[in-house]
Amino acid sequence: MSAQSAETTELTTVIGLEVHVQLETDTKIFCGCPTAPTDDANTQTCPVCLGLPGALPVLNEAAVEAAVKVGKAIDAEIPEETRFHRKNYFYPDLPKNFQITQYDEPICADGELEIRVGGERRTVGIRRAHLEEDPGSLQHVGGTIDTADYTLVNYNRAGTPLMEIVTKPDFRAPEETRAFLEKLEEVLEYLGVFDASRDGSLRIDANLSLVPSDAVDEDGQISEAVLEEANRTEVKNISSHKGAETALQYEEGRQKDLMRRGKAVAQETRHFNETHGSTVSMRSKEEEKDYRYFEEADLPPLQVSGWKEEISIPELPDARRERFREEYGLSEEAASKLTSTKQVADFFEDVAASFDADLAATWVADELLGELNYRDMAVTELGDRLNEVERLVELVAEEEITAKNAREVVLRGMLDDGDSPDEVVEREDLGKTDEDAVAAAVREAIEENPEAVADYEEGDDGAINFLVGQVMGKTGGSADPGTVNEELRAALDS
Repeated sequence: MSAQSAETTELTTVIGLEVHVQLETDTKIFCGCPTAPTDDANTQTCPVCLGLPGALPVLNEAAVEAAVKVGKAIDAEIPEETRFHRKNYFYPDLPKNFQITQYDEPICADGELEIRVGGERRTVGIRRAHLEEDPGSLQHVGGTIDTADYTLVNYNRAGTPLMEIVTKPDFRAPEETRAFLEKLEEVLEYLGVFDASRDGSLRIDANLSLVPSDAVDEDGQISEAVLEEANRTEVKNISSHKGAETALQYEEGRQKDLMRRGKAVAQETRHFNETHGSTVSMRSKEEEKDYRYFEEADLPPLQVSGWKEEISIPELPDARRERFREEYGLSEEAASKLTSTKQVADFFEDVAASFDADLAATWVADELLGELNYRDMAVTELGDRLNEVERLVELVAEEEITAKNAREVVLRGMLDDGDSPDEVVEREDLGKTDEDAVAAAVREAIEENPEAVADYEEGDDGAINFLVGQVMGKTGGSADPGTVNEELRAALDS
């Protein structure tokens, strides 16, 4: 399609993703160097990951296990045999000047992942998911890639096991990519093969092009011929779900603006500047032939058939969400909150095993997650202190403290000061008020508020709420509001 004709042609956005996931293993994919993050640059390297002459790679078994788990989770085809290739290109962070990766025989192919967009479910096709080694990392000193004074290279990351997940061009809007990335990360976390807290653990390259809307068939598909004809840009350096959406929104607008003005869209690779929310040109886009793939002679073909049979995967988020709704009678919203991460889901089930499921859902989904979100904290940051949260639920269940005090005083004190629930209860004197003290407070509230009493006797049921508040104030909030309500009505109606 010419740039000039685009002014009068309705356009459809076509997006595909290449998602690079750092797999959670103790050592690198082809050597024994550790993968744990460190601030000491170039200290976790060896002749293999630095590509020194004579050093030979040895495949990490844990990386293969993780890849097979991912393949099963996305319902991909896992072949009997797979092999590695060399992808040749020159870049400062690639010490060998080639990357060991997989080419035409990936470990996973033809998978899919179901996402929810605008309240509707749809399926995104996954062309392939393959293993490869991560390059090193670049530190642009004094600016970004296009403004830095100079650049430093840290090879600690070189050789970290990556899984590159390549989707079909099934996205028609930037917000759809965000939904996909959130769902993918959720699945990977449930599998135990990914740690989102690691810096750079998820990196995205996004391809976007605009095609005539009449080229889209009734099923929303676009022919390969049309896609080949469209000029496509690849946006690199995207490191978050929101960043992918922002980068693609900018790129979509940029391309539409060019075509409206009768200018051609260059087929190129662009860099995402997260600070400015924009993309800048890096270089012309490479084609497959530019990488001169050839088989990696130092690694024999990998027989995968036995792995497929032996490796199992845990219950995935969608299945667990549905089970929570059926088993615990939860709403869709509550079930979604409680399965947002595996740690949250596991903790909820631990609490629900000891207490009422509704009480457990309220305290985990609403109270705990609400307070954590306010502090920009994750459940994983609590670690063993989750036992203290369970103790707090126990205090509420046994009516040792009121739900209001548990939420507003104890839980917040636990998160902000690091105290145990029992320490907060003792310090703030929140223990359960005895029956005699509640009865005395009820009598005082009735004697001190004759107008509210008169309103209640005239049928104003709202007056009881005022009196409950008076009693709660006299007991320091330690009385149970329901019990106070009952005591007041009994005294007033006698």
